[in-house]
Amino acid sequence: MTTITQVGKTIPLSHPEITDEDISSVVSVLRTSRLSLGPKLLEFEEKFASYAGARFAVAVNSGTSGLHLAVKSLGIGEHDAVITSPFSFIASANCILYENALPVFVDIEPKTFNIDPQKIEEFLRERCTRESGTGLPVDPATGRRIRAILPVHVFGHPCDMGKIMAMAKEFGLAVIEDSCEALGAEYKGRKAGTMGAAGVFAFYPNKQMTTGEGGIIVTDDEEIAALCGSLRNQGRAINSGWLDHERLGYNYRLSDINCALGISQLGRIDSILRKRAEVAAHYNRILGDLVATPRTLTGSKRSWFVYVVCLPAGTGRTRRDGVLAGLSGRGIGCNNYFPPIHLQTFYRNRFGYREGDFPVTEDVAARTIALPFHNNLGEDDIAYVAESLRDIVHRLS
Repeated sequence: MTTITQVGKTIPLSHPEITDEDISSVVSVLRTSRLSLGPKLLEFEEKFASYAGARFAVAVNSGTSGLHLAVKSLGIGEHDAVITSPFSFIASANCILYENALPVFVDIEPKTFNIDPQKIEEFLRERCTRESGTGLPVDPATGRRIRAILPVHVFGHPCDMGKIMAMAKEFGLAVIEDSCEALGAEYKGRKAGTMGAAGVFAFYPNKQMTTGEGGIIVTDDEEIAALCGSLRNQGRAINSGWLDHERLGYNYRLSDINCALGISQLGRIDSILRKRAEVAAHYNRILGDLVATPRTLTGSKRSWFVYVVCLPAGTGRTRRDGVLAGLSGRGIGCNNYFPPIHLQTFYRNRFGYREGDFPVTEDVAARTIALPFHNNLGEDDIAYVAESLRDIVHRLS
């Protein structure tokens, strides 16, 4: 039986799995003269596209960059708006602002923590009018055309893409899937990220697999792929000369060093996902009577990005913060995943959001805690975290 107090014990919130093969793959690139825009970039893109089940993949230096280019590639701009979730990492909303478009938040489902398709439908049918000529929905409050839906597969749980895609088709909207947390997740047999016009994955060190820093765009649309490939490389055309640029672009390249690590990690992705599922299952067995985790839709497959628990209804932010402090005091890495985007300082100041604007998001955000989670988290450490959480929750009751 693990004891509650273990002096000097520290369990990090996340920890990347880097093998000798990963290191050898990176070193092999360092021994060449092609550290960027070399053969490993193309190899990584081809292998990732094959894994995801997409025609094309465009590697970039972060998931945020990938989301930005996906938005830009669809021609979304200053007269437009994009429907998305307020319960996410802030990049999924910021990427819309980068093109001077407006993020339109729609509240989430209380059990899956994903954007609520019913609330999307209510917004489109009850609040929006139709633009003459295009037939696109227009939000009378802002005068912006709704151009797209950007669902976020939060914590690796697929959104209800059937309903979202049906609404997108009816209203003439594009769909950009934020799959940055959902590598390997599936919705009714289809990989997350492959159902919309484009999907984006991220490879930060706490993700299912890592390239150190990095991301990738997947799409079946050749024009989107070509445009994103140009934009990530300073606007250079795919077949143009070294200093010939045909559009305003960005330095969003992913080096061959990063790609080599990605190729190595992707080669064992099934093992990685299996390990993470086993860690989550062990947590579930010993915490199931104390806290809840997001529900997975029937017919879907979750990919474990983080292990987030939700304290009982009515807990409130103050008590949640007390639990976080108690866990930290015992050397246990933890965090509140996620603070609502609309209540972050920048969004409050710029758009005037207030508490109460998205009540489900705010309630969930006030009760969620990310616990230590990575591929090789041992059973003793899981037991220590679980017993500590149980003890702290009991003390604060």
